[in-house]
Amino acid sequence: MNGRSKIRYGMVGGGEGAFIGAVHRMAAALDSEYELVCGAFSADADRNRRSAEALGLDPGRGYATFATLLAAEAALPADERMEVLAIVTPNHLHAPMAIAALDAGFHVLSEKPMALNLAEARAIDAAVGRSGKLYGLAFTYSGYPLIEEARLRVARGDFGRIRLVQAEYSQGWLSRPIDRDGNKQAEWRTDPARAGLGGCLGDIGTHAFQLAEHVSGLAVEALSADLTTHVAGRRLDDDVSALLRFEGGARGVLKASQVAAGDENGLRLRIHGEKGGLEWSQMEPNSLTLRWLDRPTEVIRAGGPGLDPSAMARLRTPAGHPEGYIEAFANLYRSFGRALRAGAATPPPRGAADWFPSIADGLRTMAFVEAVVANASGDAKWTALAD
Repeated sequence: MNGRSKIRYGMVGGGEGAFIGAVHRMAAALDSEYELVCGAFSADADRNRRSAEALGLDPGRGYATFATLLAAEAALPADERMEVLAIVTPNHLHAPMAIAALDAGFHVLSEKPMALNLAEARAIDAAVGRSGKLYGLAFTYSGYPLIEEARLRVARGDFGRIRLVQAEYSQGWLSRPIDRDGNKQAEWRTDPARAGLGGCLGDIGTHAFQLAEHVSGLAVEALSADLTTHVAGRRLDDDVSALLRFEGGARGVLKASQVAAGDENGLRLRIHGEKGGLEWSQMEPNSLTLRWLDRPTEVIRAGGPGLDPSAMARLRTPAGHPEGYIEAFANLYRSFGRALRAGAATPPPRGAADWFPSIADGLRTMAFVEAVVANASGDAKWTALAD
């Protein structure tokens, strides 16, 4: 690949009216590193055609099906075909599409959760191994600058040995039965055939879990969980609670709900060690609060003094200019692109300047989903996470 030519990517799903497809396209465009060259945006032929036209694609590269997209792109000259496939479909299509794309020689950047279950996740892992291609996951919140700052401060021991990890993700948009009233986003997220083992658990519980492990640097060894469905007739959970046992003796609590009426997108992380702790909220992402046993509380601001260069590198505007979700998402696309340009066969390790969530994060989150479901439906007090 020419060193500075744009990375050519295709998209499956994310057509007209879809929220997350538009977010991916904005994130990919932010650094002018990517060019959308093809897509199969919807199973509805008219919506698919309108989406391709609205995005200015070559008419011949707005494909009717995913299978057609893969075959046609693979047949193009190497300097014309797509290099990366962005998968932004409902969950049940993530694994088969990722595996097919990897086996066809394309890198993959997928929405989360990576699959319906751990067996599918392991099948993706095997495809990554045999293809030598990169695989990334859209755990967007780990792309925020102050999440990197928080991770670094924990890793260098500012708070001493970690004792407590508390992750909360609170939404209210499913407080009514809109999944039975024609809301397409709600409909597939509460359908076990398309969403997988968990509703709220898979949709936002995985975000909270990934962030807790990512920032604490600790792996959850076992959990005790409760899954609840508050809205009558709903087929999957809309509320999750879990006690967490981390390696090294730390304890944690994870709470995720989509029936917290009135809440918007309340993702919050708190971590405490022997000497103090930190707190970060997605709805106020430019502030990181540090609390200490022996000195006053500090509030670290994005772009302000005292930030590690690695966190500063994830900022795009001077201090006081609000940055948020799109920029964090773009950081993941930028890191993925840098690894691709460097010819990396494996993702950078956690802590590297251009780290992005990848197969390891996906396997961990799917192990978490299965452990929660098993524990909540059984009689065991604690359930270990699968290796």
